[in-house]
Amino acid sequence: MNDTFLAIINPAAGGGRCGERVGAALDRLRAAGIALDTTETRVAGDATRIAREAYARGYRKFLAVGGDGTSYEIVNGLFPESSSQLSGLRSQEVPGAEDPIPTLGFLPLGTGNSFLRDFEDLASGKSGLEHAMQALEARRSRPCDVLRLTHKEGTIYYTNLLSVGFAADVATLRHRRFQGLGQAGYLLSIFLCLARLDRRPFPVRLEGQREFDSRRCLFLTFNNSKFTGGTMMIAPDAVTDDGLIEYVRWGPIGRLGLIRNLATLYDGTHTRHPLAERQAVRRVEFQLNAPVDVMVDGEVLTLECQAIDVLPAALRVVV
Repeated sequence: MNDTFLAIINPAAGGGRCGERVGAALDRLRAAGIALDTTETRVAGDATRIAREAYARGYRKFLAVGGDGTSYEIVNGLFPESSSQLSGLRSQEVPGAEDPIPTLGFLPLGTGNSFLRDFEDLASGKSGLEHAMQALEARRSRPCDVLRLTHKEGTIYYTNLLSVGFAADVATLRHRRFQGLGQAGYLLSIFLCLARLDRRPFPVRLEGQREFDSRRCLFLTFNNSKFTGGTMMIAPDAVTDDGLIEYVRWGPIGRLGLIRNLATLYDGTHTRHPLAERQAVRRVEFQLNAPVDVMVDGEVLTLECQAIDVLPAALRVVV
């Protein structure tokens, strides 16, 4: 098993800033005695392919250099390869077997790095890249659950959150029409989605429930960590290694109510709203009759979701 980190670099992340800044960050890690190999992505999906092939060659430590999209692709390259091997070793109870659990570190040089905010010490002023660098230098890691979405066409894996409804609508609109406008495109997408506020049902059945919940809602999220969109605390009670999905639902709030309560999405107090619900579960099932737009770890996809479950402690993260 290779003990070297494979740094998978998306040089285009952060509008190209990643490619400009990565050299100095890697030099600092090497000076701290961290063994590194490097490779760059060129097109979407490259990080998934690279991670999958590297895992097969014996790499178990990976470094996501970019934004949320880079780490999302790497996770989907590591699973189900690593999870199937881990399951096999556990079922056989092989004494002294090498630990196959992969490790993922981060150099957040992209535009979005929501997952890391769960672990930053904001009071110390050490956040973002500096926090991630110090975690790597200190060899500090911890177990992390991986959430698995089964959909009609296959399976995807994620460590942050999956959302349907308003948040996914905003992300989809921005991706399809305003991608090149940066923050202005994000604000414009929020405004347009507010104007046509679409509150609709996404029938789901949580673990332990007998019936599917088909009530109209503003959004549903299925979370492993607390934050999305950088600073929005959509799931304040989420824990990344508890073996559970943190489910958050916000009912059919009106435009004026949503505008008045937008700020609560950033401090997590929206879960106290009379129309909000939360629950920690091990499995969720969907009853959709067509694909829907979803946002998963910052990526926009259109999927006919079937179920979400948890791979407990299937990954180690350097945080």
